[in-house]
Amino acid sequence: MSAPVFLGDEARVRGAAVGETLLLDGTEGRHAGVVQRRAAGERIDVVDGLGVRLVGRISSVVSDGVLVEVLERVDEPAPELALVLVQALAKGDRDEQAIEAATEVGADGVVPWQADRSIVVWRGERAAKSRARWLGTVRTAAKQSRRARVPDVGQPVDSKALAVRIEAAVAAGGGALVLHEEASVPIADVPLPARGELLVVVGPEGGIGEDELRRLTDAGARAVRLGPHVLRTSTAGPVALALLAQRTGRWA
Repeated sequence: MSAPVFLGDEARVRGAAVGETLLLDGTEGRHAGVVQRRAAGERIDVVDGLGVRLVGRISSVVSDGVLVEVLERVDEPAPELALVLVQALAKGDRDEQAIEAATEVGADGVVPWQADRSIVVWRGERAAKSRARWLGTVRTAAKQSRRARVPDVGQPVDSKALAVRIEAAVAAGGGALVLHEEASVPIADVPLPARGELLVVVGPEGGIGEDELRRLTDAGARAVRLGPHVLRTSTAGPVALALLAQRTGRWA
């Protein structure tokens, strides 16, 4: 069974060397030592969320966390093609379900999208609190799936701002795919860029309107069909990312 993953202090993790002892403290240290009751001799991984993984063994449990002997350091490079889920805001926490599963699949980033037909609206204090929940969701999902990299959570965008981001991604050599039930090209057949950022756009419960779709495709996005069935907004993104992970060799 793989070792549990804990998020450590970025500077400490990056500065640790094999043979040294690292203090995992704070919320993560308390979770390891008090909540999970990890004991001396147990194997754990401590990551910085940016690609550095310290393979370690707990040497002792202390009052403010656990002391971890560093057995090995693994630097996991960022993929040349970043898979970014642009998830429309949805009611009933379905957007959070989507980004949780997408993180487990391997998304490199998620972007909250205030689509024209989104019932949920992020404004003011609610926007800050909602984004903070997304941050917590991807952190927890990254640890559960044993990832050394935690996906970036972008600032919320409306359709105008999303079109600008699509233009930038395409201009930099990446691309954008908009999942749409009326598209003629299957996602399995669409050509993929080799590097840059590939945005995967998922609409809300009410779908993506014609004018909105035109705006995104005019910016350089490609409308694609996911499959023969219409999936919920909470499942469409993770399924699409799983297919793309297979196509790009991540799951080879």
